Amino acid sequence: MHPILRNILAVIAGYLAGMVVNMGILELGPLVIANPEGFDNSTMETLAATIHVLKPINYIPIFLSHGLGALVGAFIAAKIAANRKMIFALVIGVLFLLGGITAIFILPSPTWYTIVDLVGAYIPMAWIGWKLAGGK
Repeated sequence: MHPILRNILAVIAGYLAGMVVNMGILELGPLVIANPEGFDNSTMETLAATIHVLKPINYIPIFLSHGLGALVGAFIAAKIAANRKMIFALVIGVLFLLGGITAIFILPSPTWYTIVDLVGAYIPMAWIGWKLAGGK
């Protein structure tokens, strides 16, 4: 396979795999850490209106979904990429970071969580994904 096509495939596969992990953890999170009474995430409007009732512990699955989505996506991208594996892993981290920044404008969240999420969940986890894929 031509290296350019392989690198494009790496980004697409990494992004899709990361999104599957992200959504899976977001769906399973409330089964492990129950959402508080009054929280409703059935629509974006009700989510935005009731997100204030979340406790700090409820942000753990959200952070894990962002971080592990970026990590798995970067790992897959680095494994598939023909060359410049770190660059393609970090591209996944940047794509997830852009999604996180977008989410901040759509949904209100505590300042402490916004900082922790943007600083710790995307680029560092993508770098770890690259390292786990054999990055040197």
